Amino acid sequence: MIEYFPVIDEEGNVIDRATRQECHNGSKLLHAAVHLHVFNAAGDLYLQKRADWKDIQPGKWDTAVGGHIDFGESIDIALLREAREELGLTDIQPERLFNYIWESPREREMIYVHTIVYDKEPQPDHSEVVDGRFWKISEIEENLGKDVFTPNFELDFQKLKEAGKI
Repeated sequence: MIEYFPVIDEEGNVIDRATRQECHNGSKLLHAAVHLHVFNAAGDLYLQKRADWKDIQPGKWDTAVGGHIDFGESIDIALLREAREELGLTDIQPERLFNYIWESPREREMIYVHTIVYDKEPQPDHSEVVDGRFWKISEIEENLGKDVFTPNFELDFQKLKEAGKI
């Protein structure tokens, strides 16, 4: 089955559709993704470790939940689907914080950033996520810029700090 993503303009309006491969081949087709940052009541931040087989940033620690929005899917539905698939999170009410455009040599994405406070232990689906755990903010700060995290997570982290969420 071919996976299609919505191609969007810089305001988030759907203008076309393209395959995952077309979006990740350096074409810079702007497509949409969701991120969910999961905090516990102590203020620790849950991160997932990306599988080594992932086509982008394999083996690095990343946002708790992250994924593409499928063609025809809303931001909210995509976020809830990804949270369920990756960490088994259900019955959550995320807060949408902000969005921004992320660009790498391979792709260009509009990232819709959300957060929740969740005090249960997430149950990662190991076909999606290799490992996951809550990190102290100081532990994250000590490892920034050391190739431990995805560059995208590091930018999210900076933006969360600027927004007063950390």
